Amino acid sequence: MKEPAFNFQQLHPDTILDALWETGIRVESGLTALNSYENRVYQFSDEERMRYVVKFYRPQRWSPQQIEEEHQFTAELLADEVPVAAPLVLQGKTLHQHQGYLYTVFPSLGGRQYETDNYDQLEWVGRYLGRIHQTGRKSSFTERPTIGLDEYIAQPLQVLEASSLIPGKLKEALLTSVRLIGTTLQNCWHTQWHALRLHGDCHPGNILWRDGPLFVDLDDARNGPAVQDLWMLINGDIQEQRLQWDILLEAYSEFCDFDTHELSLIEPLRAMRMVYYLAWVVRRWQDPAFPASFPWMTDEDFWRRQIAIFNEQARLLQEPPLQLMPAF
Repeated sequence: MKEPAFNFQQLHPDTILDALWETGIRVESGLTALNSYENRVYQFSDEERMRYVVKFYRPQRWSPQQIEEEHQFTAELLADEVPVAAPLVLQGKTLHQHQGYLYTVFPSLGGRQYETDNYDQLEWVGRYLGRIHQTGRKSSFTERPTIGLDEYIAQPLQVLEASSLIPGKLKEALLTSVRLIGTTLQNCWHTQWHALRLHGDCHPGNILWRDGPLFVDLDDARNGPAVQDLWMLINGDIQEQRLQWDILLEAYSEFCDFDTHELSLIEPLRAMRMVYYLAWVVRRWQDPAFPASFPWMTDEDFWRRQIAIFNEQARLLQEPPLQLMPAF
């Protein structure tokens, strides 16, 4: 699968300033690059000292219609009083275009880091995820995809097969481990779940704390099972995980029912994310930001560890799914 050539070369500061000027915003100071691999994101202040964030979307990743669906979802969430970072409406729209780049402006919203070991915060997050999914159930995305094996296993496998980044003497072993995960998933992945609109990438780094949770970066929003927005918040040994699930689902269920059969999807979703993430880095290797940020990808030891991790995950896929405490 051939990927489009790296295409942020022409996104110079003057291009960004001109784009913002077209929305009616004059940059006074800042234009500080924020941490983002997939897109290009900058924080700045305007002449009235209002702080903003502008996101330039990676070309050819999402269509304008798919981005607008994400924006519509965040608007619905905001209308339902869910704390989410939503794009600003400027000149009657949230998605803008300049010299071929699609971009969006957000208010700059600060906050503390979400504390993964704070059960009070986990309870708050559970309630709001229930509210996010309450809104998400009202309709489905029609432009954005639904989580499945093709996007998360079959397509990444093609990327890895075509890659010259993987050391030649380890490549077949790696591909064999990925194919083993794919074969095992055929037996344990099921679609007997209600698809709803999801945040899609609800890990702790996408939650800020401002007298309560603030959900940011819905760039990976798509249709899928509710558990996709929950499992990445759980950590620790099996007893800690059960306690966290107890807290999370009790709070979640105040606003939205949860089908506990979806717990059987945790390890499949983890496996899919692992394969997809590796292929994503390989796919983006022509972007200079990636070799600089992932230098270990050129070491043979990294690929040996990756083979071992994939083989272990294939084994875990065959283990019985997580069982919750009797209350559930």
